[in-house]
Amino acid sequence: MKKYILGLSALAVAMCSMAQGNGKGYEIERDMPLFLDSIKSELTYPLAWGNSDITDFDTWRATARDKMIELMLAPPPRANAYDMKVIAEEKRDGYTARKIEFNLTRYSRVTAYLLVPDGDGPFPAVVALHDHGGHCTIGKEKMIRPFGVDQAVLDDSEKWVRDLYEGQYVGDYLARNGYVVISTDALFWGERGRKEGADGSKFANVAGNFMMLGRNMSAWMTFEDMYATEFLASLPQVDAGRVGCIGLSMGAYRSWMLAALSPVIKAGAAVCWMTTTDTQLSWEYGRESGGFANNHIGIRNYLDYPHIASLACPNAMYFVNGETDKLFQPHAVKEAYATMHKVWDSQGVGDRLRTSLLPIGHEMPLSVQRSCLEFLNSSL
Repeated sequence: MKKYILGLSALAVAMCSMAQGNGKGYEIERDMPLFLDSIKSELTYPLAWGNSDITDFDTWRATARDKMIELMLAPPPRANAYDMKVIAEEKRDGYTARKIEFNLTRYSRVTAYLLVPDGDGPFPAVVALHDHGGHCTIGKEKMIRPFGVDQAVLDDSEKWVRDLYEGQYVGDYLARNGYVVISTDALFWGERGRKEGADGSKFANVAGNFMMLGRNMSAWMTFEDMYATEFLASLPQVDAGRVGCIGLSMGAYRSWMLAALSPVIKAGAAVCWMTTTDTQLSWEYGRESGGFANNHIGIRNYLDYPHIASLACPNAMYFVNGETDKLFQPHAVKEAYATMHKVWDSQGVGDRLRTSLLPIGHEMPLSVQRSCLEFLNSSL
């Protein structure tokens, strides 16, 4: 036994010596492995359009979507019935705001805001996807003006919208212009947050617990966005052939992920979330700040961000990024845009992809909301 223990000790010393073989005494710096560049050189994205040996576009898109779904791990089980109930209602200028509850999955019955324009319909519809912002006390209230809530929630909502959306709720703006709009909380935000209270620093812990259960929390969010879209399309006020999505920041990520994977979505607008892995995770520009909210295990071995977004082709997509957005470097945004344009152009539908790099920061000002509305009007 003594010899066995001594042997293990020698092995441990040898392993430590190997780990220190770079002469630095560590292998992690700024939360990244020192061999980061070696790993990135191995990311060849073999399933991307143009890299894959699949030359039929429809076959490629189906194959890539299937691989995405596979790598997103087990989805939440679908609800047996939505069982929607209206729990509050408020008449607004040109539309009615309803707070509803419905079964999003078999695990989760959620509340949501649903805006319905005046008139007979059916109307085009938009899924309004809220941002991250490290601010978890509210979710759907970032996109639709809340009502029947505590003053603290209303104050929180209005301040957030002033800071990032120039004082205008995106969902209400779209409803005034003829769209049915829905917004739900992503898991961890708003009314789907922690019993112990909102704390963004706990997101990694929750995501890790999901991984222990064989699930991916970011993928879970995408699956739920797909289910919410299907619920929206099922409503009698909605023209199921004219459904789009929109979002800022994490909401933009959610928007192009949803457009890439949901056959219900016909057009999407994504503001301030597009880049390449090569730049986003680099010594020069730092680590991906969204962390587990934008991470699907294993997908980077097949597709980069713009390759995934290209699964939305041939549908209409609008991407906006900011020249002074500190989260996404302009040169990486341009590279991602170029990658996507090649895909849409290859299918003869280049006019359905619109990309803009504007003199804004990480925000969605009135001018951008207006251009998103014009895009949705022309696409839906």
